[in-house]
Amino acid sequence: MSEAKMAESDGLRVLIDEPFYQPVANEVRVFLAAWDRRLPVMLKGPTGCGKTRFLEHMAWRLKRPLVTVACHEDLTSSDLIGRFLIEGNETVWQDGPLTRAVREGAICYLDEIVEARTDTTVVIHPLTDHRRHLPIEKLGIEITAHRDFMLVISYNPGYQTVLKDLKPSTKQRFVGMNFNYPPADVETCIVMKEAGVDEGRAKALVAAAGKARNLKEQGLQEVTSTRALIYAGALMVAGLDALEACVVAIIHPQTDDPELAEALLEIFRTFFPEQG
Repeated sequence: MSEAKMAESDGLRVLIDEPFYQPVANEVRVFLAAWDRRLPVMLKGPTGCGKTRFLEHMAWRLKRPLVTVACHEDLTSSDLIGRFLIEGNETVWQDGPLTRAVREGAICYLDEIVEARTDTTVVIHPLTDHRRHLPIEKLGIEITAHRDFMLVISYNPGYQTVLKDLKPSTKQRFVGMNFNYPPADVETCIVMKEAGVDEGRAKALVAAAGKARNLKEQGLQEVTSTRALIYAGALMVAGLDALEACVVAIIHPQTDDPELAEALLEIFRTFFPEQG
């Protein structure tokens, strides 16, 4: 699989090699329009469908540093903004990733923001309207965002619950871009490129995934992602039998239910019968 090389620029990571991304619709044009007006962007879509890779590609294309924060339920506003630290006999302030991006004009990516606590996500509100300010209460100051600063968030609508969802007041501050798994021909090209697998096995993986995704209606919580297909293809290139690669890269991570696992196995066995 391809990996984007990173370099340091004033302490921020900058992509120096183009991350592979295969456009599906008008997502590149929409993002560039949002960037032109420095509007915040929300990427919505299921896991493993290419949201993060898309943003890496756009950061490379725009030649901007990319700061990524993986959100989780223990993430605090101090984790984003910064905190005082003890160094020897001194108390020093250390900027958090959001503050650093605001100061230096990076793209800040809050990945799976719905996982963060609500009281944490509200700190981004002043950055998402005409003010483009970040209040730092502990310092008693308010920072105006660098002209090239851009805020991007992502989340998976499939995980929405009453307790875990973005407030409408937060969603409406963003340009919303919907992502999904690509059409079969595009997904085949992606799997071939990223995994290095031949066209025949890439087509079989994508066709099997198309069938497997129908099991969502039968209780499967997460469907087969493009990322999982790439992992399976990479394992095939590494020497695993095709069906074995599908089992360990797709079926085992996807479900612990024996009946659903068997149903998935039957689907992939249909497309890779020589290992069945």
